[in-house]
Amino acid sequence: MGEIDEAIERADREAFTREPPKTLPARINYLLKQLGSAKAVAAELGVTADSVNRYRRGARKHPPKDITTKIDAAVRSRWQPRIRKRRRTQAASAGGITVETRARFGYTAPIGTTDDGRFRRLTVHLPATYAQRLFDARDAGADDQELRQIIAEGFKDIYFQDGGSRATGISDVAINDIDYLDLDF
Repeated sequence: MGEIDEAIERADREAFTREPPKTLPARINYLLKQLGSAKAVAAELGVTADSVNRYRRGARKHPPKDITTKIDAAVRSRWQPRIRKRRRTQAASAGGITVETRARFGYTAPIGTTDDGRFRRLTVHLPATYAQRLFDARDAGADDQELRQIIAEGFKDIYFQDGGSRATGISDVAINDIDYLDLDF
């Protein structure tokens, strides 16, 4: 999972109205309800169906760390899907998305101006069209580089060119060396 995927997941988690189940049996029961059978849960987690049933009954209380991580990720990825969908729809149709980052930005500029990349700390609100493009690309399985390019195009349009009123000669903005990236929608 790339940096932008993780940032989208964090933004999704911030929208939860209730916390996901905390105990191991409750998490396993939730996954059983979502996936339908112990065999399906076992396939998702990479364990046997007997192990899933032991976790559910409480006969086995402390799974290995990697299995605990998989259980947590499986529960969180399925938790409150309608709230996730509502927030994404709202961001993609009207609200837009706010990107906060510290990264090295480089761009292609006309001769006689500087185009050296440098670290910048930016917080930019991108319009709904960029949010829609970002969500569509992520749902289509785009890699982190493609998602970065969509955000870079948004920065070029909104931050560097201010909607076309300045720095019109800049093209091909690139985001490199991301220290951190956070999304809010």
